[in-house]
Amino acid sequence: MNALDPASLAPRLPSPLQPVEDERFTRRGVRLLLKRDDLIHPDLPGNKWRKLAPNLAAAAGRPVVTFGGAYSNHLRATAAAGRLLGFPTVGVVRGEELAGRPLNPSLARCAADGMRLEFVDRAAYRAKRDPGTLARILRAAGAEDAYVVPEGGSNALAARGCRELGLELRGKADVAAVACGTGGTLAGLAAGLGPSGRALGVPVLRGGFLGAEVRALQREAFGGPAGAWSLEERFHCGGYARTTPELHAFADDFDERHEVAIERLYVAKMLLALTTLTEEGAFPPGTVLAAVVTGRPDPS
Repeated sequence: MNALDPASLAPRLPSPLQPVEDERFTRRGVRLLLKRDDLIHPDLPGNKWRKLAPNLAAAAGRPVVTFGGAYSNHLRATAAAGRLLGFPTVGVVRGEELAGRPLNPSLARCAADGMRLEFVDRAAYRAKRDPGTLARILRAAGAEDAYVVPEGGSNALAARGCRELGLELRGKADVAAVACGTGGTLAGLAAGLGPSGRALGVPVLRGGFLGAEVRALQREAFGGPAGAWSLEERFHCGGYARTTPELHAFADDFDERHEVAIERLYVAKMLLALTTLTEEGAFPPGTVLAAVVTGRPDPS
């Protein structure tokens, strides 16, 4: 089968770099830029494009199997790519108890885009990296010949794709911040920034495991450590898909100040981290911060 050409979808690259005036930063002598990856493509915005595009090219038109929870933006992006580029997709969804229930809006969108949904119990989902468990999942889905993309899209190809994000920001920001789920975007961003830049990851999950994941991805993608990066783990707001009234109030205020619709589960947590760190004096005067806007609010 011929390789797919994701570039045929005409992504907006490089994505815009938008300065914002916000006194919480300017009074500390810090300049804030928004890296608008949410504008790359209407159906595959942000890091979803950067991580999926090299994997879809490698899939060469084969069915694509990938993994996610019931509200996974990654599943939605993969399903949309399958519809737009004409290849079959299978989404393996965490939670056998969801089978037979009415689909939530996120999974309904996946199904409408042609994705076959396979629900697995949580024990099997946790063991999905085990070759035997993965083989059983693929057999059950009738997709033994499929190209497998890991949860969140993070693998060596994805990290290399996200290196382009760092290259786009090289020399334009001292610190580039991104919200992190599985670590692929941070791994690539740091590699692309160059010696004068530093990547800051803001995990949206609890657990403290992400550092090891980023290091493993960089070994696989680049042969070892690549670029300077660190994690700020105080802003997960309770864990994945968790929010707080304070986070919503912050995001509503940011929306109003800058007329940018802020996605709550990832982007708002990253912006809250940058605002808090700036007010704590973590960045010296003259620092240029780039906040990577990796997604948009769910219209549903």
